[in-house]
Amino acid sequence: MSLFPILALGSSLLGGLQAKRSSDKAAAAAQRAGEFNAKIIERDIDLLERQRQIFNANFLTEAKRSKRAFERDVQGGVRAGFGFAGFDISQGSPLQILRENAREFQYEQDVAEFNREIVNMQISDEQESARLNAELSHMGGQAQASGLQAAGTASLIGSVGQAAQIGYEYKLFGG
Repeated sequence: MSLFPILALGSSLLGGLQAKRSSDKAAAAAQRAGEFNAKIIERDIDLLERQRQIFNANFLTEAKRSKRAFERDVQGGVRAGFGFAGFDISQGSPLQILRENAREFQYEQDVAEFNREIVNMQISDEQESARLNAELSHMGGQAQASGLQAAGTASLIGSVGQAAQIGYEYKLFGG
């Protein structure tokens, strides 16, 4: 009996085992890459939440500041002007002007609040998008890892089949 069939059979099995091992290593690397990318994306979710907090804190500060400025500069100016001219500010035109100013100020505050809600909604949408991208990255890493493992298993099965064929052709299994 020749040594060649035994070497061919062993070589076929060894090649299949090495291909399987390489595929398993590549699958683990693909899984790690998917997890790493997902962690980066999940970090963006936290950054967006910090952005929301900063934006809302600035909004509240600006709302308080603009209310004080409105009372001091606009309404105070109306009161001082009419009072200096000798008008009673508790009735008539001065009161109408104060009310109109107050309505206009409230409208501006309502618009600012509406815009704040829109920005918060956009941040929430971006967070959800990032969460879905992170999930997709997890799933992509898992899918790629599964594909690589399946390719390694197919290679191993093919080499076992090739080894069996070699053994059969050279009658290494008796018969």
